Amino acid sequence: MENRPQWGTRTGFILAAIGSAVGLGNIWRFPAVAYENGGGAFFIPYLFALITAGIPLLILEFTMGHKFRGSAPLTFAKMNKKTEWIGWWQLAISFVISTYYAVIVAWALSYSFFSMKQSWGKETEEFLFNDYLKLTVDAGQTGSIVPGVFIPLLIVWTIVLGILIKGIKKGIEKANRVFLPLLVILFSIIVIRAVTLPGAMTGLNAFFEPNWDRILDGSVWVAAYGQIFFSLSVGFAIMLTYASYLPKKGDITNNAFITGFANSSFELLAGIGVFSVLGFMAVQQGVEVSDVVTGGVGLAFVVFPSIINELPAFNGFFGFLFFASLFLAGITSLMSILETYIAGIQDKFKVKRATAVLLGGGLSALISILYATQGGLQFLDVVDAFINNYGVVLAGLMEVVVVGWVLNSLNDFKDYANRLSDIQLGSWWSICLRYITPWVLTFMMIKSVIKDVSDPYGGYPTDFIATYGWGVAAIVLVVGFLLSTKKWDTNSLDIHNKEVS
Repeated sequence: MENRPQWGTRTGFILAAIGSAVGLGNIWRFPAVAYENGGGAFFIPYLFALITAGIPLLILEFTMGHKFRGSAPLTFAKMNKKTEWIGWWQLAISFVISTYYAVIVAWALSYSFFSMKQSWGKETEEFLFNDYLKLTVDAGQTGSIVPGVFIPLLIVWTIVLGILIKGIKKGIEKANRVFLPLLVILFSIIVIRAVTLPGAMTGLNAFFEPNWDRILDGSVWVAAYGQIFFSLSVGFAIMLTYASYLPKKGDITNNAFITGFANSSFELLAGIGVFSVLGFMAVQQGVEVSDVVTGGVGLAFVVFPSIINELPAFNGFFGFLFFASLFLAGITSLMSILETYIAGIQDKFKVKRATAVLLGGGLSALISILYATQGGLQFLDVVDAFINNYGVVLAGLMEVVVVGWVLNSLNDFKDYANRLSDIQLGSWWSICLRYITPWVLTFMMIKSVIKDVSDPYGGYPTDFIATYGWGVAAIVLVVGFLLSTKKWDTNSLDIHNKEVS
């Protein structure tokens, strides 16, 4: 008998999957990556990466979750008991990410209110680091808790945990039905206003003008695969977990294509909006667009406040729309990240959902206070860089190697997906996952290791990087092995419940 909770509708699942994929990186990472890697020419390797890695990985994780009806640890255990540790490793990665991701969402919430009166003043960089984050301590020191970050952080956790306690259909699905359309509406308003600003075309020309010489540069292709990989929430159990809640007859391949292209469409929309306002800023300051292009925290919380200051009208309104969009994108992604280990706790320890939410989410919330201290940004910066490069990428690589080579299960998964899906998978899917994706991820790993060994990340002290960079990346792997040693309840791995026929 099927006891696992399910999405209320196919639309609910798709909205949740898209909501997970569309996160902060779509807005503050993609535009800069595209611009720095060939502009319009970048879209060729980007689309190639989407077709050969992004969507194939989505299909794989959707199929795994749907076939074995479980969280990542349970799914890997049903595939082969010796591979269960990979599932727990992915959950440990998600747990670490959730601890600091919530803090960035809290920053967006704060800035939503700051934007109404442009409380950041003229010196937006000084406001962020000195006045708001109060970053006045050395790397590795916490200092005191910053109330301006801690209070919105509590609000974020209250919202997210409250939604998750309500479950899949009444919680996550219902929230995404509201948050995702609202995000698209708010950001579309921003883009419409952005493209009408003086200098917008200057920015768009800089964004879309193709630099064909970069097409032959291997680093551009690696950047394209990296953007697709990080953007689609693959490699750390999110899509696998969400797919485990699909009805027995749920389409797999078509859902993956819809999710993949919807995510990329939002990234393109973000690129148009971001470079329109960067073009406006460049014209206002009398400089080249290249002089104002940046990404990440600097783009969102330093450059955009400066741009909002320069808008000819309704500064507070459009500022609020931008940071509200960041907040919504962050909330939908944060929900999905937490759901991975909440599902794992429920599956293995047989506890009620509310208990799993309060245990897993509560511990993550407690640890997240570290990032609400005066030294929080430095901890966040290092942990984020290393957990992504040596956690998410390596776990994703291990997943495709184990499934494609060690267990040799790709053909079984392909047949399973084809029985349920309108779009039929051919040999291209197996080739992509068996050869292209592993080689690209391996190259990304090697490149990251060489860079971080030869040039310590961010110029931070070696001991700080060793503890909170390499150390955290190693700990999640160890945790994965330790959690896999606990035996499952007999019924959990019952061969009769192993998969949906």
